[in-house]
Amino acid sequence: MAPGAPRRLLGQILKEFGLIHEGMVQEALTIQRDKGGRIGEILVGMDCCGPADVARALASQAGLDFVDLAIEVPQPEALAKIDLATARAFGILPVRLDGKQLRVAMADPANAPMLQDLGFTTGCEIVGVVADGAQIQAGLDKHYREEVGDSQKRMQQLVQELQQQGGKIDLEDKAAMAAAAPVVKLLNYILYQAIRDRASDIHLEPFEHDFKIRYRVDGSLFELEAPAPHLAEALVARVKVMADLDIAETRLPQDGRIELTVGGRSVDLRVSTLPTMFGESTVMRILDRSNVQLSLDNLGLEGGVRDQLRGYARLPHGIVLVTGPTGSGKTTTLYAVLNETNREDTKVITVEDPVEYDLEGIVQVPVNEEIGVSYSAVLRTILRQDPDVILVGEIRDHETAQTAIEASLTGHLVFSTLHTNDAASAITRLVDIGIEPFLLTATVQGILAQRLVRRVCSECRAFYEPGDEVLRRLGLSVEQVIGSRFAYGKGCTTCNFTGYRGRMAITEVLHVDDRIRELILEGASTTKVQEAAVENGLKSLRESGLRAVFEGQTTVEELLRETIE
Repeated sequence: MAPGAPRRLLGQILKEFGLIHEGMVQEALTIQRDKGGRIGEILVGMDCCGPADVARALASQAGLDFVDLAIEVPQPEALAKIDLATARAFGILPVRLDGKQLRVAMADPANAPMLQDLGFTTGCEIVGVVADGAQIQAGLDKHYREEVGDSQKRMQQLVQELQQQGGKIDLEDKAAMAAAAPVVKLLNYILYQAIRDRASDIHLEPFEHDFKIRYRVDGSLFELEAPAPHLAEALVARVKVMADLDIAETRLPQDGRIELTVGGRSVDLRVSTLPTMFGESTVMRILDRSNVQLSLDNLGLEGGVRDQLRGYARLPHGIVLVTGPTGSGKTTTLYAVLNETNREDTKVITVEDPVEYDLEGIVQVPVNEEIGVSYSAVLRTILRQDPDVILVGEIRDHETAQTAIEASLTGHLVFSTLHTNDAASAITRLVDIGIEPFLLTATVQGILAQRLVRRVCSECRAFYEPGDEVLRRLGLSVEQVIGSRFAYGKGCTTCNFTGYRGRMAITEVLHVDDRIRELILEGASTTKVQEAAVENGLKSLRESGLRAVFEGQTTVEELLRETIE
């Protein structure tokens, strides 16, 4: 494609190929407006064309060559240039080596700029070509062998390679060191492993005599092998280069963002650096865009809770709160509820700190306290944007709470979060920050409290009969658990020998009915509100967790860690 030439639409190219007609394009565009997604994937789902046809059209759109991996077999010398972990991390397959020129197949031409990193690590001129993504993954499985211990061996090899660089790093050398092949390879591998293992955060932590690399998976931290402490600076500098941060500035905290594709999945990394006594502590929050397709149906909520949340999403006005500690999945639940309201006839605006995922069809505003863009300031402006539904990332103070209540009273449906231990405590918390009880009774419709507990790994799940000590800790009698078998995970390669894989929510929903409103006006204690809610059918967090234990979905230890009697 010539520089400056208008970008041809994918549907137009497929029409030129004689594969589809205009009616199919319009139908696909309608589906895209309603449900989101890529136009090529939608056309494949409609059986209008095949994945290889879309890949060929993408190549034509980007002005790149197309390769059919069912015909062209990758050369062994090309495969030898890039190891399996790097190939999977970039979602590419080496195809041909011509002297110093290495041709690699990729599924998405938008990833072409990332191929520059491969030039550092291979010493070759990288030329990207486009192929069907399924063929690339099949080629990786076919042409590479991955032994069970390969990950650990590869990490040790990369660490040794980096340590051979040796020496303290001067300020002038930081840029060069960040671009050094061993540093690039090691960081790419760390990112690949973290995303492969579904980690939510990566921690790079320098200490006086140690350097730690840790992942957070399903809420728990796991440590990896790391290079010598004096080489931490090179890895942190590489992260800062990728995030467009100032590598010369080591005395101030910095925040940045990295966008990359790993294993064919689009991933955002939110980078935060913090100066410490022994270097910069760096945390990368992993936001996997492939998990953005959120709905209440795939959150694993109980049927009754799911129906209540759907009912709240259809309310014309009012406030719905989700409470719980940091990391309890509040934002995920709210995004799923917002998707229920996201229709052509409904205007949805969010104000968040930060915006975690881009949601199609929803206006999202990031908070920036440094320049005065606070929750309360944005909320006042939002009300002039003619919204139907508003999401306030968090109610932190009286001004934000008061503005949210005013928005509800003027006919808007408002969703927000609070940091409280249970649903009933949210009422007390709002009164404590200065909201009049009569305003709460007029606006608050429902409060969801939730926690996340780890699921028992389905591959190594085993069952046992609970003993007296377990029953005592749960406050249960033998009669209450007759016929029940509790589960635990033995540990296997699937779950990295933790016994757990994935997480699920346990919840309680307090519906604000007339009885609860009377208690709020009377200034009743949290305990009395909770008791009244239980009489009205509220199932507590502990009860929700016990049900999950009885069903073998989680363990007693997880339940006791996340809930109190």
